[in-house]
Amino acid sequence: MSPTLTYEYAGGYLATGGLLLLWTMIMPPLPPADDSHSITEPAGPLSAADSAPDAALTQRVLEPEVMDTFEAASQYDQMDHAAVNARFVDDLLAAGNVGTDVIDLGTGTALIPIELCNRVDSVRVLAVDASVEMLDLARRRVEIAMLSDRIQLEHDDCKSLKGFQRGMFDLVISNSLFHHLPDPSLALQAAIRVLRPGGRLFIRDLARPATLAEVETLVATHTAAETAAARTLFRDSLLAALSLDEIRQLVAAHGFDRHSVTLTSDRHWTFDATLPPT
Repeated sequence: MSPTLTYEYAGGYLATGGLLLLWTMIMPPLPPADDSHSITEPAGPLSAADSAPDAALTQRVLEPEVMDTFEAASQYDQMDHAAVNARFVDDLLAAGNVGTDVIDLGTGTALIPIELCNRVDSVRVLAVDASVEMLDLARRRVEIAMLSDRIQLEHDDCKSLKGFQRGMFDLVISNSLFHHLPDPSLALQAAIRVLRPGGRLFIRDLARPATLAEVETLVATHTAAETAAARTLFRDSLLAALSLDEIRQLVAAHGFDRHSVTLTSDRHWTFDATLPPT
């Protein structure tokens, strides 16, 4: 390399270094990271202590409440929910009367309403979700199943159900909604309000495991054949879920027997209860 080129390179490096030094002098320092948020904030990573495999998972790590993008809704819809949905309807039908008018809270892409209507000819379902993208996919599924006359899709907030009057339904069902909600008691209050006297609640969701090691075991057991994104989604949902004791405390606060919530799989709790007839 010639001396001239050597000097040119050296000069370039010195100029670049000078610009970087000037930049650091005129730019204000970055603000310190805000670590005031608790572990229950959405999308917050586990701390080093809490990420140890045997660390107790004493609090929820919330995930986004609504899957409001096409990518998120499509990813959810492409996961294999067939066995879980069939088991949900099996248990629902085996444990009591379903009536005629059913509302499904957090319906997603309406897979459970379709499964239920295919099994019980007298049922009609109002399927509610807060995600427009989910409902768009649900509409296609309902049309393909030729059940548009028995499944009505509704965009509404399951925490309030403002569009529905008191005592409209014989049965409220919900699967995998509560772990999305920062305050699930609001959805339970709304569900109770829209039920008729003697109406039935059948609500199922994931149960938060006791440790991170148990979370990883469930992810490996149940999503081994899924994509990496789907495995992450399932892991995040387990971390966001209520523990068995937390959901029992919640239903007891609303006047139900805490033992009306039971563990019904290695990863699910189920709340099955009936309102007083009057």
